[in-house]
This record gives sequence, C-alpha cells and structure tokens, in this order.
Amino acid sequence: MTTPGEPAPGTPPAPGEPAPRTPPAPGEPAPGTPHGRFRALRSRRAVVTMAITAAVIVVLAVAGVTVGSGTAAPHSLGRAKNFTLGVLGHPGRQISLQTMAGRPVIVNFFASWCAPCQRETPLIARFYRDTEGRPAVIGVDVNDSSSAGLAFVRKSGVTYPVVADPAPMNAAIAYNLPGLPATFFLNSRHEIVKRVYGAVTHAELTSGARLMAGRAG
Repeated sequence: MTTPGEPAPGTPPAPGEPAPRTPPAPGEPAPGTPHGRFRALRSRRAVVTMAITAAVIVVLAVAGVTVGSGTAAPHSLGRAKNFTLGVLGHPGRQISLQTMAGRPVIVNFFASWCAPCQRETPLIARFYRDTEGRPAVIGVDVNDSSSAGLAFVRKSGVTYPVVADPAPMNAAIAYNLPGLPATFFLNSRHEIVKRVYGAVTHAELTSGARLMAGRAG
C-alpha cells in the first residue's frame, strides 16, 4: 500500500533522480554503526581481518599490533578491559575477567559461524589441554545462538570456560575488534602483551604464553 504522491513499489526512479534508500527495519542497527558492522559480519559469515587492506595493516603495524605474524609487540598494548558475561548455555552464571586478577589469561573472541574459528578453536583447545590449563583461557562467543555455540565448543573439544557476548556485543566492541577471530594475551597484571587478529597458530600461542610469563617471545 502506498500513500498519495508516492511511487508504486518497484517503480524505477526518474532519470537523474537518485534511487530511494531503504531505511533499516525496526530494531535493526543502522549501517556504519559498530553494531551494524558486526551484524554484517554475522550475516555474511565473513571475517573482515582475512581481507584487511594494506593501509589498515600499516596503521596496525605502526601501533605495535601483532596481526597473525607471531612477532611480539615491543611493549604493553594497554590494560585489558574488564567484562562480566554469562557462561555459554548458563546465562545465570557469570564470569568476570577481574576475578582472574593475578593470573595470565588468553582471551579468544570467536563464533560458531566464523570459518577461521572452526580451524582455530580446536587448536586452542588442544593447547589448553597440553599445557594443563596454564595459562588460563577464556573463550568469548560473539553474536551467536546458545545452541550453535554449545554444539561448536563441544565438537571442538573445548574444556576452558566460555562466555557469551550476544548483541549488542559489548565486550567485542569494547575491545575494538575488526572482525573474528581475535586473541589477546594478558600477563598477570592483565596488560595486553600480544594480540592476534585472524586465526592464531600454535607458534603464536607458544610465543604469547612466554610473553605472558615475562619471558622473551
């Protein structure tokens, strides 16, 4: 149904007139906002970091970021932001990063719909088992359904704690993620000593663990 003066649906714009823009549906985030960008990631099942531009890589390198290279940042990348999130599948139980103060922690952001995560998560799970939980690991399942997330972590052999970061994805946005997966290595003071955007490797996990313990990577 159209109101008087409005073109009928499907009518092309007149020559020289711009095509009408379709407003977002009620409850949908506006394009260009942080929530909108992550919704786009979810709908496309794509990982922005795997197609990052050369210009952005240069900016990240200048800032001392590790982008899947295994090279340690020359100094602390700042203190990790605290988060308190419900345990995946058990939203009534919560885990706070702050409760792990004094312990080195690897924080891994992932999702079941993220293709690189499907290769990376089993690797992190094996690393955690092989090191007998030292360092600690927390998985953060971003913008995922509880059932899909639970099935994914069980299939991947995950035994470390996993929390859910549903929309509006406060933790993911607080960490300013460009996409998934993303892994942060925190020392005992919860300073970020290394971060990897994209699927982490075993070598990066090993070197990150050394940095977290205060040894050369």
